[in-house]
Amino acid sequence: MKLSMMDEKAGKGSLQQLVYDTVAKGIATGEWKESDKLPSVRVMAERLKVHRLTVLKAYQQLLEDGIVEVKYKSGYFVASKAEDVSAELLAYSPPWEYQARSLYVNRSRLSDIHRHQVDYQMSEALIDPALLPNAFLSNHVKQVFDMYPKVLSTYSSVSGDLELREEMARYFMEKQGIAVHPEELLITTGSQQAIDLISRSLVKSGDAVLIERPTYSPAIDVFVQQNVNLLPIEITPQGYDLEHIEYMMRTEKPKLFYMNPTFQNPTGYTVPVTQRKALVELAERYECILVEDEVYHDIYFGDPPPLPFFYYDTEGYVIHIRSFSKYVAPGLRISVLAARPELMKVIVPVKALSDNGTPLLTQKIFQHYFFSSRLQEHVAKLRIALELRKARMENLLAATDWSWSSPGGGLNLWVRLPETINVDALLQQCLAESVAFVPGRICDPLDRMESWIRLSYSYISEVQLDEGIRRLVEISGRMKLN
Repeated sequence: MKLSMMDEKAGKGSLQQLVYDTVAKGIATGEWKESDKLPSVRVMAERLKVHRLTVLKAYQQLLEDGIVEVKYKSGYFVASKAEDVSAELLAYSPPWEYQARSLYVNRSRLSDIHRHQVDYQMSEALIDPALLPNAFLSNHVKQVFDMYPKVLSTYSSVSGDLELREEMARYFMEKQGIAVHPEELLITTGSQQAIDLISRSLVKSGDAVLIERPTYSPAIDVFVQQNVNLLPIEITPQGYDLEHIEYMMRTEKPKLFYMNPTFQNPTGYTVPVTQRKALVELAERYECILVEDEVYHDIYFGDPPPLPFFYYDTEGYVIHIRSFSKYVAPGLRISVLAARPELMKVIVPVKALSDNGTPLLTQKIFQHYFFSSRLQEHVAKLRIALELRKARMENLLAATDWSWSSPGGGLNLWVRLPETINVDALLQQCLAESVAFVPGRICDPLDRMESWIRLSYSYISEVQLDEGIRRLVEISGRMKLN
């Protein structure tokens, strides 16, 4: 196949590409074999919830590429040798800026950016290792081995170490008044795994899923891999439009609503408490599961954030993901998924198939480290250090004509640039000059937020922050002039 065909394929509209890739994948995996008749335009449109014209255009492109053939008054059929062509198409790896809805590309666009080794890393929403109590953790690890000499000689249970889950159940009750049984908790390897487990256990191809716009980029990629119909819900500094959400729940009947409602990634917005109560009621009324991803709950700069959605859930329609890996010990990758029994019983088997349980050693280290008084004191100091870095980044950007809303917590600034700046080109030039950021387009389920970028102020030192912002602004200025 010629490279020009691949380049042309990569640039097509996302919905047409959805149909194209569905057929190519089906042929490559044996769903449709040589000479088999493909679903009619009407049937495929209903299956993928797209317009018939979109399917027709995709079928015509498949015809041009030699993957299908048409028989007069009979429909479209798999062409001879289409299996080899489909496999080659699916093996093609387009550049990082591929369409957000392009299917069957096993790839994370955010990790594509992280793979670049740069000196001024503002794409990583992690804590600067220098801000963490590394010596204390090192000594603590030695104590864990003394306490559990056989910790490396056995597996954890699939749900997670019972002792840790009992401690976490007490923690949720004491800190937030949330009554949860240890059997309603699942220990996962970071929140990313929790999202993946939910997507594989609770939705199937063609299901509708509500998702914030913008949102956490890898979450988009996870749900896209499941071939679901993503329905964007705008998030603003004031939260959501609840009337619009109710309309979507009533008419589209989504299975899930994935949200990141506290110091949201990437915007930093926080959904107010009144909307949390109302949205739980809507979820119960329309039987839509709310997936609440709380990564930054403890990283606040003023007042603590509202109680989680899970607090208001009485009927089992909320799944709560609480990640601790960002600010406790990123290397441990510990998160907790909380869900009521009816949901948990379908999620746990997928966890068993995924890894048969998070490593016991990391759970034991986390348990005794997290609940120590030393770490709890450190978290309070960490908030101050991060707020200072946020203020420093905002001061450095104050001289530009860029705009943003100052967040009350979290690790990121969501910044709007002038439309005269091509953000894709800006990123490529910045990477060439050892600066990284996250382009807003990959945080948008619609793949349109082309004037936005996410800047993380938490990972690099203050000296690096000064130079990184200086370079970013200087490079953008050069591009503006061009």
